[in-house]
Amino acid sequence: MRVAVISDVHGNAFALDAVLEQLRRASPDLILNLGDQVEGVADPARAGAMQAELASAGALEVRGNNEEKLWPDGRRSALSRSFGEWLSGQVAAPALARLAALPLTARALDGELLACHGTPDSAWHSLLWEWQHEGEGPHGQSGRGFYRSRDPRQVRAQLEPLGAGVVICGHTHRPGATRVGDTLLVNAGAVSDQVDGDPRARWTLLERRAGAWSVEFCAVPYDIDAAVRWAETRSPFGAFVGGMLRNATFDGRGVGEGR
Repeated sequence: MRVAVISDVHGNAFALDAVLEQLRRASPDLILNLGDQVEGVADPARAGAMQAELASAGALEVRGNNEEKLWPDGRRSALSRSFGEWLSGQVAAPALARLAALPLTARALDGELLACHGTPDSAWHSLLWEWQHEGEGPHGQSGRGFYRSRDPRQVRAQLEPLGAGVVICGHTHRPGATRVGDTLLVNAGAVSDQVDGDPRARWTLLERRAGAWSVEFCAVPYDIDAAVRWAETRSPFGAFVGGMLRNATFDGRGVGEGR
């Protein structure tokens, strides 16, 4: 059993193109999409259409925190509201409504695999790490900070009642994995908006052999210059995008960062 996982596409059709080309060569039995599908500025309409096509072909989806921004009153900062206005002119209303209605969690393989964006209880929190703020940004975004490891006792208490062999999440844009009791906990890498200095697009492959699960984190080069050109010429947010995508650091993020 091979399960391909994408997460945090953030409207980057150029990164998603490269990921899907590699992913399809892997011939997975199942595709999971962990959310934050279109909140970004590198052709979000095309990125959304590609992900909708995956869903029509059977991919399982959960909503991310950025899908919750599509809810009424889901945007709280001035920057986020400004971005939402632009996004609504790019992506058709029915497509945005579909994303807003996605479930918080999904199970597969007779319940053995549980997928979520952040945690099973919140699309805004995370399982492996938690965000430590260093202050709010100038436009109401979450500002600078860093991820620190969560208390492993808290993680165990959250996972044990789920009874899953694999729990996979996204949200942090940091690939990583650990075992908590009999559960493999995986944080999938992000297709776009990297935070570790490596600008390549990411996806994750889970594989079960003889009842045991393993994980492979995959990195894929893509045409970053084309993505930046699209954002700079077709959106008012291009100033954010060059540094964010080329430098692949968290401090470069800005578009839609806060609620």
